[in-house]
Amino acid sequence: MIEFKIEIFLHEGVLDTQGRAVANALHKLGFPEVNENVRVGKIIYLKMDESDINKASEKVKSMCEKLLANPTIENYEIKVV
Repeated sequence: MIEFKIEIFLHEGVLDTQGRAVANALHKLGFPEVNENVRVGKIIYLKMDESDINKASEKVKSMCEKLLANPTIENYEIKVV
């Protein structure tokens, strides 16, 4: 069994409205030192019943391209845990 961690974030230059909302909320809560460039992403953990790490990694990459991420506006990074 192989466990993967997939981190997904918007491309630089794509407006991150959730990040902007978090930054504004933190400022209102008394944290003015927080920079405006807060970025919000997602992390997905998944386990695969696969013994070949290369085959499993290719499958996870395919999952990211087809469903988990939007390659047009998001970057993703796959890590073996």
